[in-house]
Amino acid sequence: MQSPNHGLRRGVSAPDIVVLHYTGMASCQAAAERLCDPVAEVSAHYLVDVDGTVLSLVPEERRAWHAGQGAWGAVTDVNSHSVGIEIANPGHHDGYPPFPEAQMTAVQHLLSDALSRWAIPPERVIGHACMAPGRKIDPGEKFDWRRLALSGHAVWLDYEGGSSAEADATVFQEAARRFGYPVPATGEWCAESLAVWRAFAMRFLPWWADQAPDAAAVRHLQRLAEQWPVG
Repeated sequence: MQSPNHGLRRGVSAPDIVVLHYTGMASCQAAAERLCDPVAEVSAHYLVDVDGTVLSLVPEERRAWHAGQGAWGAVTDVNSHSVGIEIANPGHHDGYPPFPEAQMTAVQHLLSDALSRWAIPPERVIGHACMAPGRKIDPGEKFDWRRLALSGHAVWLDYEGGSSAEADATVFQEAARRFGYPVPATGEWCAESLAVWRAFAMRFLPWWADQAPDAAAVRHLQRLAEQWPVG
C-alpha cells in the first residue's frame, strides 16, 4: 500500500530519529485505510501487523505525517527528522493487549535496517509519548523497550533502586531536558513535568507509571541522561 500523505523533509536531507507508535485502532486494516486516506492527513513510513506483516506506506526519503506537535531535544519538526513506525494495537482505550512475538521481531528487523541505512544511533529511537508527553502515551508500558535495547535498537539501563526521598522537580527537569524530553524549567511539579514523568516511567520504569516519582526514579533518569545526552 502507498499513502499519498507525505512531502519533502524540511531542513534536513535524511532522518536521524525513529518514532514508534501504536495505532490505537481496532485492526491493522482499519489503520492502513486511515494512514492512506488523503482526507485524514496522517501517515507513517511503516505499519506492522500483529502477525509480523509489514506494510510500507511512505518512502523513507519522504516526510511522513505521524508525529504531530512535540519535540525531542532541539528538534521541533519531528516529522522532518524521523522515520515513523506504526504498530497495530488497539491501545489503552480498547484493552491494550501485549505486543506479540512476531510483531516485535518485525519491528526489530525494521529498526535494524533503518538504523543501519541512515546511521541513526539507538538513543534516537523514541516513542510517540517521548516527544509528545501528555498528548500521547503510545506505545505504552507493555512495549518491550528492554528487548530492543538488548538487540542494539534502543537504550536501556536496569533500575538500581536507591533513596525513596521526595523527588526534586528541578533535578528531574534538568535530567529530562538533557536526555531529550520537552519539559519547561519551572522548578516545580507542574502538569507538564508530571506528563514527562509518566512518559519516562512508561518506557523505563513501566511498573511505576501510575505512581509519583521519588529520588531513586529521578536518579535513574539522570543515569540515562549522563550516558545518552541528546544531540
